[in-house]
Amino acid sequence: MATALALRGGGGLLPTLRHGPYRLFRWPSVTATSAPALASPATWCSPSFPVHGSRGLAGRTAVMAPAQGPTRYLGIRNVDVAAAVATAAAARRSVSTGAAPSPPEEVVPGPATAFTEEEALLQDMVSKFAARNVAPLVALMDAKAELEPSLLAQLFEAGLMGVEVPAVHGGGGMSFTSAIIVIEELAKVDPAVSAVVDIHNTLLCNAVRRHGTDAQAAEWLPRLATSSLGAFCLSEAGSGSDAFALKTRAVRDGDDWVLNGTKSWISNAKEADIFLVFATVEPAAGHRGITAFLVDRTAAKDRLVVGRKEDKLGIRASSCCELTLDGVRVPADNVLGPVGQGYKIAIGGLNEGRVGIGAQLVGLAQGAMDVALPYAAERHQFGRPVADNQGMQFQFAQAATELAAARALVYNAARLVDAGLPVVADAAYAKLYASQVADRVAAAGVNWAGGVGYMRDFPAEKFFRDAKIGQIYEGTTNMHLATIAKLLAEKYKA
Repeated sequence: MATALALRGGGGLLPTLRHGPYRLFRWPSVTATSAPALASPATWCSPSFPVHGSRGLAGRTAVMAPAQGPTRYLGIRNVDVAAAVATAAAARRSVSTGAAPSPPEEVVPGPATAFTEEEALLQDMVSKFAARNVAPLVALMDAKAELEPSLLAQLFEAGLMGVEVPAVHGGGGMSFTSAIIVIEELAKVDPAVSAVVDIHNTLLCNAVRRHGTDAQAAEWLPRLATSSLGAFCLSEAGSGSDAFALKTRAVRDGDDWVLNGTKSWISNAKEADIFLVFATVEPAAGHRGITAFLVDRTAAKDRLVVGRKEDKLGIRASSCCELTLDGVRVPADNVLGPVGQGYKIAIGGLNEGRVGIGAQLVGLAQGAMDVALPYAAERHQFGRPVADNQGMQFQFAQAATELAAARALVYNAARLVDAGLPVVADAAYAKLYASQVADRVAAAGVNWAGGVGYMRDFPAEKFFRDAKIGQIYEGTTNMHLATIAKLLAEKYKA
């Protein structure tokens, strides 16, 4: 049996499930004072999957190792410690305002795609949310090319916009892998809504959480977790794949910085209240002059202009606009990270963001299969279901195999992020392959449904349109290939 503890105050529906009464796992930083009900002062109740780095409710990196006694990966042999579960969960939550735990004694590796009970509960919750709240709006939002405002409010209320934001700031305080689960599940129903949530969580919330001062975290994270959509403003007309060839300037003026320039293809821009803007403070310094600024839409007034919403092929409910900054004054306190270090914030965010987009594309491919295969099984030709033909079955099997491989790459990268390990190569693998698989599977889904698959009132064609962006944003296919090739060259030429 498992004990579920509700965590409100901005956490919304996100579960904070603690996994008792399972075997306890050794975490040296926990003492008898912080967990008095535990069998030993050095033990603490862990997830039932005690193998991967997990920032848990604290949003911090920690890896748990097993205490003495028999274990198995999913469903360790139960011991009677139910009374300790609530205490352990409270102790774990308290880490969000305390020091980082000390290093683990050992690490037990395990499968990346196997979920803890907490993760499985989250997956189920988001799946039901998507079916109930998102699915009825998909066709209308796609036709109107806009996000339903009431749905955005529901996403915040459900706690899906601050998955990793610490509970003390109104978020779920969960792991990066948990955010990936949310992104994939939403994409199975609407990749556009998934993109909105992905960008907000992996690029905005995480940038402030990792690089912001305590004062900035206290000011911005509660808004990002509970009410204010964020937009990541890096791209310009002349700096797409060459991301740091920025023209947007920031000039110091007393206690403020003044921003001038134009950003292009900014996702979430139409609905956003908070913009993370990258501008150069010293063009001659190249990428070392790039600085990140937190810009409040209301405070910027008419100096910040969100332009025409682009009329896109796919993920149409996710707004994409030009952004003009005309003398926008930003307080020096709103500089995120050190001046001249914005490129590091951008790179780090994009590496993790690519894992998020990989999850979106995996969810998209799964959604395409989920609508096309049942139709192929129901439609009869020549006296039997289309899906009974061996030629069709082989295509289904190939698609399922590629999808499983893409999912494994994505979740392996996510577990690496949670463990605090390098993820540049693995993020590139995951995003590259997931984009290729999504493109192939979504196209196949249209073919499997035949003429019906080509019609707008059947979901397969939307998945097909939505898939194309996967080979373009958060790094084009060629840029990922170049990244991987460069890493290989460094390895084998050494």
